[in-house]
This record gives sequence, C-alpha cells and structure tokens, in this order.
Amino acid sequence: ESNMATKITGVFSGKIRTQAASMLFHEDNRALTLVEVEGTQKSPDPLWNGAKINYWGTGDLINGNGLQRGYWCNERANGDRDWGTFEGKITTSGQQVSMEGTFKFTGGTGKFKGLSGGGKYKGHFPSATEVVNNWDGEYTFAAKTSGAS
Repeated sequence: ESNMATKITGVFSGKIRTQAASMLFHEDNRALTLVEVEGTQKSPDPLWNGAKINYWGTGDLINGNGLQRGYWCNERANGDRDWGTFEGKITTSGQQVSMEGTFKFTGGTGKFKGLSGGGKYKGHFPSATEVVNNWDGEYTFAAKTSGAS
C-alpha cells in the first residue's frame, strides 16, 4: 500500500530572475537560451502548496520554436526540498510564447527523501518577465525501512 502513487496538480507563477540568449551567427534565427525563474507553488496538496520553486531552463530555438530542458527545485519554509528535471517544447506564435513537456522527480530531502514520479506541464509567458505553469502527475515515496529484515 505504501507504493500507491498519489495524484498531484499544481500551478505556479514566477518571475524571470536571469535570462540570456546567444544568436548563432552561421545559422539564421537560431538561438540558445538560458533562463532562471523563481515563483511560488499553489496546489491542493499541502506538501507542495506554498513551496518556493526555482527552475533553470535551456532552449535550443529556431524562430522561437524548439526544445527546452532543465532542472527545478521546490523549497519549503522548513528547508525540505524536492527536485527534478524537465524537458519539452517551446512554441512562439506572434507575441505568445508557450511551453509544454514532462517532468520527473529525481530526489528530495527531509520529508521528500525517496520521492519519485513525475508528470506533465503546460505553461506560457504572460510577459517578458513572467511565467505561468500548470502541472499534474503523481508521486510515491520509497517504503521506509526500519531495523533489520
């Protein structure tokens, strides 16, 4: 029973802290991008609700469209963290930039030790300095072992 996956959903809105882009000079309209975002999670799951998220994402884009991958970390007021990786696609249409992909939990501390799982995300940039992301998936905690078996 302890390996039953728990469903989870959430949304965060964040601010872009740092952002860089390099245009390749031998290839038209191709850019490599790096962005760091921080925000706050809202989730019906109290383990995630109110957590501070930071994520670091790279993009490999042609005309604003292409692959995105990166890393994220959620931190609670008591210092407990969970983290993982994500990958997906960035799409630019007119002024609207959106993204969608998958994420994986790869670790955690405190209450989040032994965390695994993942899911999907879908988001967009409402402005040049903000991001909003909706996500859902599931998680499990490795069974706690006590004493000798």
